[in-house]
Amino acid sequence: MCRFVIYKGTSPVQLSHLLTRPCHSIINQAFDSRLRLDRRRPINGDGFGVGWYDCSYDEELGCQPCIFTSVTPAWNNVNLVRLTEKIKSPLVFAHVRATTAGSLSLDNCHPWHFGKLMFMHNGGIAEFSKIKRRLQTYLSDEIFDFVTGNTDSQWAFALFLSKLPDPHAKKFSTQTLRQAMMETIASINEMTESVHATEPSLMNFCVTDGESIIATRYISSRQDEAASLWFSSGTTFSEYAEGGHYKMSKMDKRENIILIASEPLTFEKADWMEIRTNHMVVVTPKMNLLQVPIIDKYYVQPSDPEYGGRGVDFAAAKGLLSPRRDVNPIAPDPTPLKWLLRPYNLFLFSWDFLAFSYLSPIR
Repeated sequence: MCRFVIYKGTSPVQLSHLLTRPCHSIINQAFDSRLRLDRRRPINGDGFGVGWYDCSYDEELGCQPCIFTSVTPAWNNVNLVRLTEKIKSPLVFAHVRATTAGSLSLDNCHPWHFGKLMFMHNGGIAEFSKIKRRLQTYLSDEIFDFVTGNTDSQWAFALFLSKLPDPHAKKFSTQTLRQAMMETIASINEMTESVHATEPSLMNFCVTDGESIIATRYISSRQDEAASLWFSSGTTFSEYAEGGHYKMSKMDKRENIILIASEPLTFEKADWMEIRTNHMVVVTPKMNLLQVPIIDKYYVQPSDPEYGGRGVDFAAAKGLLSPRRDVNPIAPDPTPLKWLLRPYNLFLFSWDFLAFSYLSPIR
């Protein structure tokens, strides 16, 4: 299945430092995954896409993101390498695809945009062919005509747009995007349940307006784990050793960089925290990151006896999760032990374990 990565920073990142140079970048993960072991196909070679926003607003160019897509494998596209060396952006979406629904075409490559909004998806909607016609009835003529591909993902984006008070708005509040995402998931669940879907839907959705980000890790099941999703935050993301070994550094309490990824981009275990199943990550324009539970019939409270008992087999069979719950997704750290033993670095290492999530229930 697919995988994606998101970058948001107070300073723009050169795309190569995110997509091509790290030894475990999303492009290298496409054929050398350490966490997601797809039993059906070993690589994400069915196209890719990268979308980004300009560093500053230009009235002539507008506020829409620029998106580059291709149906060639990301690791074999020389134009992608050239572009990433010359483009900087404070907000980037990148996606590599392994098709399970929809044909191999540019129209089916993520991400997509509508106005200033950009969207991508990792997962699959159960029995989508049976609910597609009904989903379309929720859409205005304009949004219906906007869809040019045939994937469940782009139709899910269209449904999300229909949940917004005004999809053409010049500005969206974080709460507006958050509520529209909740309603999108609820509507998809209601439709799949109405056709008696026998397996759950995997809905790792991401949307941004260029300022806020909403990313979900969700499955319509109380027994199964969702597709993997991780986040990392800090003050700098840079190469610390030759060979593309990157790490997230925390020089102080500020969050200058936030990364969200299907699989960690670094081999530094302390850099990353796993997003909880059936939770939503909200990143505000001021770089605040909140992890919010998506409370519905599939949400399991921490106090519930079922909590912590989700199985990995369903998502693992689709190549969206490690087949073993206890797997360490991070390769052995090549950093010398003496580096870790320096007092300053011990402080940085310890700081990662002080990260916390603010839980704000929404219904």
